Amino acid sequence: MAFGSEAGQGRLVRFALASAWRRSRYAFHSGVLYRWRHLGPVPDRLLIAPTDLRTADPTIAHDIYAGRYVFSGEAVDVAGFSVFEIEAPSRSWAAALHGFGWLRHLRASELTVSRSNARALIDEWIRFQKSHDPVARDPVVTARRIASWLAQTPLVLEGCDHGFYRRFMRALTRQVRQLRRVVHDVPPGRPRLAVTMTLAAAALSLADQNRFVRQASRLVDQELARQVLPDGGHVGRNPAAVLDILVDLLPLRQAFTARGLQPSPALLGAIDRMMPMLRFFRLGDGSFAKFNGMGETQLGLLATVLAHDDARGSPLRNAPHSGYQRLEAGETIIVMDTGAAPVPALSAEAHAGCLSFEMSIGRQPLVVNCGIPGPNALALRRLARTTAAHSTVTLNDTSSCRFLTGGLLAGRLGEIIIAGPGMVESSRQEERGQTFVTAAHDGYVGRFGIRHERRLFLPREGTRLDGVDSFTSPNGGPVARGGKDGFAIRFHLHPAVKASRIKAGQAVLLVLPDGSGWEFEAAGHDVLIEESIRLSDIRGSRRAEQIVVYGRAMHADAVHWHFEKVAEGGPRRRSEAGETEMLGFDEGDA
Repeated sequence: MAFGSEAGQGRLVRFALASAWRRSRYAFHSGVLYRWRHLGPVPDRLLIAPTDLRTADPTIAHDIYAGRYVFSGEAVDVAGFSVFEIEAPSRSWAAALHGFGWLRHLRASELTVSRSNARALIDEWIRFQKSHDPVARDPVVTARRIASWLAQTPLVLEGCDHGFYRRFMRALTRQVRQLRRVVHDVPPGRPRLAVTMTLAAAALSLADQNRFVRQASRLVDQELARQVLPDGGHVGRNPAAVLDILVDLLPLRQAFTARGLQPSPALLGAIDRMMPMLRFFRLGDGSFAKFNGMGETQLGLLATVLAHDDARGSPLRNAPHSGYQRLEAGETIIVMDTGAAPVPALSAEAHAGCLSFEMSIGRQPLVVNCGIPGPNALALRRLARTTAAHSTVTLNDTSSCRFLTGGLLAGRLGEIIIAGPGMVESSRQEERGQTFVTAAHDGYVGRFGIRHERRLFLPREGTRLDGVDSFTSPNGGPVARGGKDGFAIRFHLHPAVKASRIKAGQAVLLVLPDGSGWEFEAAGHDVLIEESIRLSDIRGSRRAEQIVVYGRAMHADAVHWHFEKVAEGGPRRRSEAGETEMLGFDEGDA
């Protein structure tokens, strides 16, 4: 798709109209005039409590008991007030509070007051619900709250009095009915799937809900068919989506079994396809490669989900439907983005990182993308989505995607992608343990008439990666003269990697934490080291460096570069300055 073209404007108009229609339906279905459609008696009991696979930290229970609530990196001390009466410091903090996911920490603690504390907090929420932050009524937050209440019923209901039991069941049933009214009006993608999975879990957990079990199961099947691709990736292209969906889908499968019901083939098939993708996205340190909104990997949660993988096979190498490639040889693992931008409705988290890659050596990340910051760092989040924040090529200091930012429209629709790579061609060849991957995109064709192609070659030993970035006209010919053709090839380095220029600026020596040495070189081009940043939604930002090769496509239509291992890791010692030094390796040896 042409960048900034009439086609891109047409996509925006169509999405805006569809969003407005969906919002109007939501306003009607969530209003008082429609509530009569879902009136009925309150179920008198719960049949099962779905499993919560999310990891729990008992120490957080101590903070909650002391009136200290830490969500999304922000801490609030309630100082004797109800936590549901205070003004939330941010939307993400309020969503975490009203989602009640923190109940699992109370259950994991050994405090004798955990049960009474959990019941008191739920009672407070019920009592103050009319004055809650509007975030509490968001369908996704409501779904998270219902799922948390259901999963933690052994903590909340065991030993409770009859009055609390009835209040709890009335509040739970009312929220489930609210979700049923608006399920078709929830934004498409992961939000709608999360709501449908919660409705299915609620129907299985509550008594006398057979009709709703069938209805919710059909909705889950429909959303899985729309969102889970044939190779197991998610249509929104965020690796985190695979883990997030499985965290709720696996307990849902167990809930069907606990009720003596057979999960649908669509549900079982989605799980079977997604499980291998968890291993596909993992680098050598166990974390997911950071593409399209992927933040820090919850390694404990990932291990818990992988324990449910019956196949336990090798990861996929090629995910053509999701738009990713995996290269693996020796200790080297590479994951490359070879996919087009998602449709606007699913692109609020997507990045302009087409043809970028991440690379690890053993358990050590070497080449990375910048990652994402916390949810409240809007300026950094915008920076993280640009092409320059990824290990790929930028042309004329612009991104390969165009984002809707600022203004009333962005506030209503989100900062979606309205234009970007629409045609991404990729191919893969494997021969005798060697892997060749070639991919090209048209994200810059509309503005600059330049098509970017990247080729990677990884031999069986895994001790060298060869790459070529080439620039052509849309028909494959030379780049037209007189146009804007300045390029920058960026390779962001992990903060633990130490970089220094060698060979009179023609190469860069890279020293990894274990002391091993790698050399980067781009034949015939100066290689620069510039500042970079490593963003994290958990650990905060860290200073890093990046390798950059500048040039003009008209003069250099193909840039050949390589990473090559030049020294093994060895024993290390502490210098007097406290820095780690490697024995037996001299930069001059490179």
